[in-house]
Parts: sequence; C-alpha cells; structure tokens
Amino acid sequence: MTTPPTQSPLEIPGFTHVYSGKVRDLYEPDGRDDQLLLVASDRISAFDFILDPPIPDKGAVLTQLSLWWFEQLADLVPNHVVSTDVPEVVAGRAVLVRKLDMVPVECVARAYLTGGGLREYAADGTVSGLSLPSGLRDGDRFDEVLFTPSTKAPMGEHDEPMSYGAVEAEVGPELAATLRNLTTRILGRGNEIAGKRGILIADTKVEFGLDPAGALVLADEVLTPDSSRFWPADQWEPGHTQPSFDKEFVREWLLSPESGWSKASGEAPPALPAEVVERTRAKYVEAYERLTGKTF
Repeated sequence: MTTPPTQSPLEIPGFTHVYSGKVRDLYEPDGRDDQLLLVASDRISAFDFILDPPIPDKGAVLTQLSLWWFEQLADLVPNHVVSTDVPEVVAGRAVLVRKLDMVPVECVARAYLTGGGLREYAADGTVSGLSLPSGLRDGDRFDEVLFTPSTKAPMGEHDEPMSYGAVEAEVGPELAATLRNLTTRILGRGNEIAGKRGILIADTKVEFGLDPAGALVLADEVLTPDSSRFWPADQWEPGHTQPSFDKEFVREWLLSPESGWSKASGEAPPALPAEVVERTRAKYVEAYERLTGKTF
C-alpha cells in the first residue's frame, strides 16, 4: 500500500493543486484548463512506498534531465512541454505542460535482463509472457529491445504485467503497435546516446497521452534515474546484480539485513540513513552530468 505524500502541497499563487503522485505534484493554472504545472518533488519511492527523508535536488535533476532527453528524442515523438517559465518557488524542478488524455498503459522497454523481468524469467522462462532462450543470466543483453507493458494501477496498488494482446484490447491494435514501436525506439535511442557517455540503460518506463487532435505525445518524464536503470558500461558483467546510477541502490539497501525491513511484512520501510540519502543524491547527479555533459 503506497503511503501518500507526507508534506502538504505548496501554495503557488495563480495555480490550484489538483493531484499528488509518488513523486510529482500537479497544479492547474487559474483560468485555463488546457495546461498543467508539473512539479517534481524530492520524494523517492520504492516498493510502492514513499520513503523518508527526501533526496535533496532530486526533483531538479529529474526535471532538467527529462528536458534534455526530450530534445534528443524530438524527431521521434512530440512531447508535452509548453514552457520552463514557471513560478520562482518551483524554478528548476517544474515545467508547464499540455494537458493530455493519458494512455492507460505503463509502457516499459527492456534491453537487458534484470529486476522484475529476471524474477519472471527465473520462474517461467518468460518476460511479460514473452518466451526467451534458456540460460540467460542477470544482466544479459537481449537480442532486441523488448516491449513489456504493465497496467497503470491507482496509487496504493501494484502495476501488473500486461500481455501485448491485453494492450491491444485496452487501446486498439493501431495505437498498441505505435506504443510498442515508440517505447522500444526511445530506449534504443537512449542507449545509442548514453553508450557514448559510458552508461547502459537496462530498461525504462515511459508514459504517453493523446492531445485534443488525437496525436500521441510523450509525457511525464523520460530516461531518468527514477524511470530507468542506469549501469556504468565499464562495470557491466552479466551473472550478478550490476552497480547502478539510479534508485536501485535504495531498493538494495531496503532489502539488505542492515535495514531490518522485510518486503513481505506489509509495513512501511524505515527511514533512509544519511549515508544512503547522500550517496543516492550523488548517483542521480553523476547520471545527469555524465549524460548531458553539464555541471549540475
């Protein structure tokens, strides 16, 4: 069960708070219903819990990295960004975006075997129902990028893997094919660019919406340490868990004996130690700086 955000949303003059998710807060500009102010908080979630304390600067890293990636992907798919001219209180970690009719599918692409895909493969020899060759190891690269969508569960519930047939039933065959094509191409493009900067992107989750004209638009965030697994290319070695630049580090601490927490308990995880918070911030910043070539 996901815990709701513990902090009250900011009061932003000229905007009305309409929703808070695990990481982002949405505000509607007063007097117009076609745009939203998308604010990335410093909250971090794992295993469907919002954790304490937040990770300093995380919201700004996610926002600035997404903006950079939207530029790199602009020829593949339009995105939802209208303007980065936002109120000073959320400057650097918010964008004004188009309001879209969100597609009710979490679009996931995988280039390497790891995480939930690895757990399913170990049990059934499949990933999201797709049969794979035997003998694959943790961290092995797939011959081609896989589309492994999941349900978009309400906050507090778990996303569940969807078959491609279920996606077709949900949104129709034509849109399903477009979602699969774009999601796998985004991860492919991401790895082309990141690979030159010493990072492998193992998998990613993207979200799409439809604009009033029915055109598909890339929304939310893209290829960030929250939505993707980033691995240092020079340390890639299949057969075990890979070191990472993302929140996998937080998940690993929670599952370690040091945390004293059991995922099966159903109880909220303990507070993150200062060292884990500092190292997580450092990993997010390093991913941003390596990819963009800019100093955060």
